[in-house]
Amino acid sequence: MCGKTTLQFILLLFTLLIISFSQPALAVDTTNGAKVFDVHCAGCHINGSNIVRRGKNLKLKALKKYEMDSIEAISSIVANGKNNMSAYKDRLSDQEIQDVAAYVLQQAEKGWR
Repeated sequence: MCGKTTLQFILLLFTLLIISFSQPALAVDTTNGAKVFDVHCAGCHINGSNIVRRGKNLKLKALKKYEMDSIEAISSIVANGKNNMSAYKDRLSDQEIQDVAAYVLQQAEKGWR
């Protein structure tokens, strides 16, 4: 019985450590996302287009087609890059990545108007 109690205590302690070191959810700021987009993204993605690969644009139809129509998916590609898209995890903070992803999704939903 003592072994089972010790194991339960260790599991509880481990769980508490994980919870205490987990990052809190980031609140997104699309105004900041717009600024980040203008500086880092607009060169290739002006008004949601794509000057490198026309079909891989940031319009809602394309985001849905490629299953990139969520903040999580957009954040991942911004952070890690893919094919011709550069990775920005070393240039942008986690907050900036979340902000720009939220901005892109917001603009796509509004038709980039």
